[in-house]
Amino acid sequence: MITFTPLSGAADSSRTTPLAYLLQVDDVRILLDCGSPDWSPEQSSLTPTEQDFDWEEYCQALRECAPTVDLVLLSHGDLAHCGLYAYAYSRWNLKAPTYTSLPVQAMGRIATTEDIEGIRDEEDVGDSDETPPQDGDDAVMDSGEGTPPPPVNRDKPKGKYVATLNEVQEAFDSVNTLRYSQPTRLQGKCQGLTITPFNAGHTVGGTIWKIRSPSSGTIMYAVNVNHMRERHLDGTVLMRQSSGGVFEPLARPDLLITDAERTAVVSSRRRDRDAALIDTITSTLTSSSRSSVLIPCDSSTRVLELLVLLDQHWKFSRLTYPICLLSRTGSEMLTFVRSMMEWLGGTVSKEDVGEDGNNNNRSRQRRRGDDDADEDALGAFALRFKYLEFFPNPQALIHRYSSTDPKLILAVPASLSHGPSRNLFVNFASIPNNVVLLTSRSEEGTLGRLLFNKWNDSQRADDKWDKGKIGSNVMMDGAISLVMKSKVPLQGAELEAYLQKERAVKEKEAAHQAQLARSQRMLEADEDESDSDSDSDSQDEEDEVIQALEDDLMGGEEVSKKRKADKALDGADWGLDGDEGLTKQLLSFDIYLKGNVSKATSFFKNVGGQAQRFRMFPYVEKKRRVDDYGETVDVAMWLRKSRVFEEEAETDETKDFKKRKQAEEEAKAIQEPPSKFTTSMTEVQMACRLLFVDMEGLNDGRAVKTIVPQINPRKMIIVHASSEAAGLLIESCANIRSMTKDIFAPARGESVQIGQQTNSFSISISDELLAQLKMSTFEDNELGYVTGRIVTHASSTIPTLEPLTDSASTVSKSTAAAVPQMLGSRPTVSLPKSTMIGELKLTALKTRLATIGVPAEFIGEGVLICGTAAGQMGGSDALEDSVAVRKSASGKIELEGSASKVYYTVRKEIYNLHALIAA
Repeated sequence: MITFTPLSGAADSSRTTPLAYLLQVDDVRILLDCGSPDWSPEQSSLTPTEQDFDWEEYCQALRECAPTVDLVLLSHGDLAHCGLYAYAYSRWNLKAPTYTSLPVQAMGRIATTEDIEGIRDEEDVGDSDETPPQDGDDAVMDSGEGTPPPPVNRDKPKGKYVATLNEVQEAFDSVNTLRYSQPTRLQGKCQGLTITPFNAGHTVGGTIWKIRSPSSGTIMYAVNVNHMRERHLDGTVLMRQSSGGVFEPLARPDLLITDAERTAVVSSRRRDRDAALIDTITSTLTSSSRSSVLIPCDSSTRVLELLVLLDQHWKFSRLTYPICLLSRTGSEMLTFVRSMMEWLGGTVSKEDVGEDGNNNNRSRQRRRGDDDADEDALGAFALRFKYLEFFPNPQALIHRYSSTDPKLILAVPASLSHGPSRNLFVNFASIPNNVVLLTSRSEEGTLGRLLFNKWNDSQRADDKWDKGKIGSNVMMDGAISLVMKSKVPLQGAELEAYLQKERAVKEKEAAHQAQLARSQRMLEADEDESDSDSDSDSQDEEDEVIQALEDDLMGGEEVSKKRKADKALDGADWGLDGDEGLTKQLLSFDIYLKGNVSKATSFFKNVGGQAQRFRMFPYVEKKRRVDDYGETVDVAMWLRKSRVFEEEAETDETKDFKKRKQAEEEAKAIQEPPSKFTTSMTEVQMACRLLFVDMEGLNDGRAVKTIVPQINPRKMIIVHASSEAAGLLIESCANIRSMTKDIFAPARGESVQIGQQTNSFSISISDELLAQLKMSTFEDNELGYVTGRIVTHASSTIPTLEPLTDSASTVSKSTAAAVPQMLGSRPTVSLPKSTMIGELKLTALKTRLATIGVPAEFIGEGVLICGTAAGQMGGSDALEDSVAVRKSASGKIELEGSASKVYYTVRKEIYNLHALIAA
């Protein structure tokens, strides 16, 4: 049985993002995506329903089910699909095996890193699961190096769940990566399930997941799919233009889980969208007002399409205006993409996308530095955008270019809720003739969605974004109030108070550490006296004999006294007195010290004084401590070797990445002064122009209504859509006679059960019965029909299936003989029962008939004509030597034709495509 529960992104009237769904197949619980919401929405723009939803219910639901999840599948590398995975992995015990494609792992890591760094630079979210954010004017102290996190409070009701950088790295390092069309058989509790990723388009590495269960059939999870070919990506594999239909391995699933967010949308032509975007940018930059363009964008996925488009236009038009990307991870993102060229498509290739846009990259390689040459040697010289410059923050951009210089700015995030794009928008929007160009609608409740709504409401009814037209830019007027959060250095009295507090804390910590060290030395001294008598005795005896011989050779008693005094001081325990400050005191103990040279008066006197008495035969046997196996294991040595092995196993990219991260952290820890988080209300006087061009790269309503019926699932679940959009897709499918009527659109938190509960039992087959079985092969399985009786043995807890005994067969024969027979009739003979297992695909039958020389062609309504009539038209002889094969809605196969050689040949091939199991 299949149970599906949307944790977020359901088909209802509330928020459609983020995406996270719990799919239970029998006893296996699968988490489909694990997205994060926008943590900084505009509260004034939220509807009452959205304010009630917030993000807390989704996070708490995910927190409760995370420890019970057995498998995690991620489909896209943006925040809406994998933004909360790192936090759930580290804090909520989401340790289940996770699978995705390699680009999704890399892009998801980059998107999450960019998001958490932007949030942590503006507000205090804490490093624990339970520290709620403190908004307001009250300053929150933060030292450059940080203070210990507050104690964990597991009863925390609400907060912003933002992971740390180390947690992000650890979480995404644990993700397993797969290639497209690579079936993977799972083990452990998920044993029996087979997962296969397919290309979904829309983002680099975007995935359609096919889940195969032996008991529940085939489940396909396809959200945010794009069938159109773009500049840097090919369309989804779901639609094959060569065959004119759905990709065969993805056709007719038992359950289809898909989104319907854009069912009511009619997208404009790609040529019109590109022209509108390019013309707006060019006219703004080349105008006499020296204006600039701001494009809010994401940090990892859809920004690549914009960069490729802009780079090609800059080369073609020979523009010299800078393209500025405000992102901390922009350079790192492009480095990863250059190393994954096999995942890209469209017009992106090493020949037409580079510094020159031609084949001159090889010659330019010799003129570059060593580092660039090394990257080129690895095939990474593509996607080197000549006009692109990277800036980590708006301050660096202003330092390089003044506000009067015309430039194109791409700033993250696309929602304008925090980070560089929001900080830049405050000053950018107040300059006349500047243009804010939106390429996505952003999440509900954010500043990006608020601006989109303003633009869309200003358009005529026929020019709105969902009518297939390109609207015009509008002049923004009026004022808008924005909440700005920032991190400012401490100054004046606040800085002095903070430093004084830090000094007091450091002094207290130093005293505490000294007390711990003193206690540790005392414990070690006691342990040495109790456990190391032999070692200490031998060592002391050896040291004393050597020192005595040296003193005697030097001929002075004062030297011996001085050495003994120094030894007494060296062996003493010098401690710290916590009450009186840092003072040295000699700790003495009333104990018997073994091995001291005894001093006694002798009958014989020396003129120089009392003679010393030494032990005879000054030979000391050296001893060492060993374990039960004759040797002591050096733990430190093995730890050092383990670190060496780990370093050797790392790739060059990983080493370089760790070095850069370590250098950044060290520089940040050194340069960042003590600071505080502040919140202020800013009034922005709008004077810029606003335009929206849809560059999201998703299917529109026409494509969805065409593709879904061709997939023709047996059952379907609609997610990630509004109630109106889900209703339109259900209505469209209802008008198609062959389309399933089992379509569900569950709300958030509502569970949908599909199928029936089945119970499985363990049973063993005896050797006698196993020898009689006749197995048939079907796909990757071997099937057989068996009849026997169950026997329970005292020596085993698992029952055994054994063949029927002679007595049982005699009883069956006597029962049959007891049936009265009519005079002249023949005795009834029971025929062997047989079962055919499998699903006939007419395309596979057509291919198989072609290999044996039988022509076959499709005609209307899914009928396959085989034989002479398939190759020629008309004639009674052609009809006699032809057979029609069709499949009914209930799954039955109908073979219609006259008894001929073609008829029996086609029937035989149909049988061969099934597993025939005879009793």
